Amino acid sequence: MKKVTAIYPGSFDPPTNGHLDLIERGSHIFDELVVAILRNPEKSPLFTVGERRRMLEELTAGFKNIRVDTFGGLTVDYAAKVKAGAVLRGIRALSDYEYELQMALMNRKLRPDLETVFMMPAEQYSYLSSRLVREVAKLGGGISGLVPELVERRLREKLDPGRKLKRNSGGT
Repeated sequence: MKKVTAIYPGSFDPPTNGHLDLIERGSHIFDELVVAILRNPEKSPLFTVGERRRMLEELTAGFKNIRVDTFGGLTVDYAAKVKAGAVLRGIRALSDYEYELQMALMNRKLRPDLETVFMMPAEQYSYLSSRLVREVAKLGGGISGLVPELVERRLREKLDPGRKLKRNSGGT
C-alpha cells in the first residue's frame, strides 16, 4: 500500500485549538502529516516563524507521524519537495469554501497529482481563527479554551511584557 504524506499549510499565528483539532484528525488519515508554516513576507505576524515552529513542535510532540516545517513560495512546490500527495485544509464556513476551492483548483492546475482534502473543524471551533484570537487577546479578552495553554501563555507574554517581568521578579 502506498504511503500518503500530506501537508497542512498555514500561518498558524497563533496556533489555535481548531488547528490542533485538524492536526490530530489528519494524523489518523495520513501516514505522515507535515504542518507547514508559511513564511509570508507580505504579512506582519505577531509571532516569528521560529516562535510558531517551536510552539507547534511542542504541541505536536506526542504524535509519531507529524512533523513541523516552514516554507515560502507556492504550496505545490513545497508539496513536491516533501513528496506530499495531499494538502489538508480546514473549512469553517461557506466563505472559506469559496476561497479554498479557488486555491485547490489552481493547485490542481499547477500539479494535477496533488489532492486537496477539506475537513470541517469540530463544531466548537467552527468560528475560530488566529486573527480573531489575536484581536481578542490584544484587547484583553479571555482566550482560554480557544488556544492551548502554552499558546495562551506566549500570547500574554508577547502582548503584556510588563506583566511577564513582574511575575519573574516575584510580583503579581
